[in-house]
Amino acid sequence: MSRVYPFDDAATARAVIGDDGTLTEWNEGARRLLGHPADAVLGRPAAGLLAGGGTPAPPPGSRWEGTVRLRHRDGRILPVWLLAHHRPPQDGHPGDWLVVTPLTGAEPPAVQDPLAEAGLVQSPCAIAVYDDRLRLRRMNEAMAAVVGLPEERLRGLRLAEIDGRAQSDELEQGLLRVLTSGLPLDVRTFLRTDGDGRAHTWLARMAPVRDDAGRVRGVCMAAHDVTDSQRARQRLQLVNEASVRIGSTLDVTRTAQELADVCVPALADFVTIDLLDPQEYGGEPPARVVAPVRLRRAAHRSVLDGVPEAVIGPGQTEEYPDFSPQADAMTAGSTIATSMATGDMDQWLTWHGVRGERVREFGIHSSMSVPIQARGLTLGVAVLTRHRRPDSFTADDVLLAEEITARAAVCIDNARRYSRERETALALQRSLLPRSLPRTAALEASSRYLPAARAGVGGDWFDVIPLSGMRVAMVVGDVVGHGIQASATMGRLRTAVRTLADIDLAPDELLTHLDDLVLRLSDESGGEGSPGEVGATCLYAVYDPV
Repeated sequence: MSRVYPFDDAATARAVIGDDGTLTEWNEGARRLLGHPADAVLGRPAAGLLAGGGTPAPPPGSRWEGTVRLRHRDGRILPVWLLAHHRPPQDGHPGDWLVVTPLTGAEPPAVQDPLAEAGLVQSPCAIAVYDDRLRLRRMNEAMAAVVGLPEERLRGLRLAEIDGRAQSDELEQGLLRVLTSGLPLDVRTFLRTDGDGRAHTWLARMAPVRDDAGRVRGVCMAAHDVTDSQRARQRLQLVNEASVRIGSTLDVTRTAQELADVCVPALADFVTIDLLDPQEYGGEPPARVVAPVRLRRAAHRSVLDGVPEAVIGPGQTEEYPDFSPQADAMTAGSTIATSMATGDMDQWLTWHGVRGERVREFGIHSSMSVPIQARGLTLGVAVLTRHRRPDSFTADDVLLAEEITARAAVCIDNARRYSRERETALALQRSLLPRSLPRTAALEASSRYLPAARAGVGGDWFDVIPLSGMRVAMVVGDVVGHGIQASATMGRLRTAVRTLADIDLAPDELLTHLDDLVLRLSDESGGEGSPGEVGATCLYAVYDPV
């Protein structure tokens, strides 16, 4: 019930019955209806008020309404229409039933009732009009459809008594605020109002209803179901978040983890990212995936600590047969949505016993496997599952997951290609650099080369070249740029330096010839009509012990 209700509460007969059937609350309205004072009934079984005796079983569901024969204190039998709401246990308080029935307002409103007519005219959608005591005066058919009960049953009840859920407390406080301030108010809330099992987003627009003298005589509330626009806004926010968070580095594992982090908990309760191992296919993903397929776990994320739903950990591999959703999605190139209720995963879970046990243990009921594709190649699969959320994946959820995964796929492919190019460039560079420095009588030299982790492998090189007369040339150079091209250019320049050093050129002459070579390489590397971008720095020093 509302925290603050400044009006007479006796216009509604209200009682609270614990889940054990004992009366725990009895208001003045209930005393007026049946004649029993509170101290005579509290702590006793509510079934004692039934005319027929016995202890009926609690009704199913969270709401019940119907006519019950109750016994008055003086012995009379009264048929009374009751509305009951079940309130689940919360904050240490046991569950109970809120039972109400209106004592006033049951008579239909008079024709030409200015308050009711004004309320109905001022709002074109599902509306309800509450009087200056915040009790229902009128509602139209659209609002009755939302509530699920006709107006004649609810007239005279408060909003908190009509709904009985915690959200109604906030709405009733909004009504009171409008009534006392005379200013309109918008309240957004979440309620389940139909049988699809989903919480809908409602915008309650409250406005004061005034008489001819301008005095506030009630409040009109118009309810708008804004679920679709709310979900569209959330999807857009998630896509924007994905574009910012995914691809922050050129690291495949980090990018896969960012994809999983974005999807949990916004879209799923448990997400796995499994990728093909390019080494098994010669360094590139296959043009066509054929089941069974072996995948390596790149990342996963769960709403539960420790990711207990996972069967394998990051870095481990698993083979998926052709009847698994993962292999099916990768071979088909499209998202595969499955549900436990329809039996889509029965064969897969029966074949993989451990996975089936995890599904039953955590109550996983829905899953969708989204192929990770870029440049026409399938790189892996993202599997999104739900077990905390009661609702299954919708077609809009599938589209959202595909859009986020497509963005991540480009980042994963870029990271994969960068890693492959970096490894190739590093291997080329190491093959071109001296594996061991020559031993000379003039000096003892040692070296260590560590490529930059973030900047990428470039065209750095060093060398020690024995010359005539016990002299030794020491070389350190760097080609502008990174990657395979820079490493290849470095190899050409290193060879040129050694060749020029062998003909015993002076350092200034050697560097002049080397500069001419760099200019020719720059001209050769440029496209049609465009200059190249080859540049280098080089230190050439000659040590003469004599």
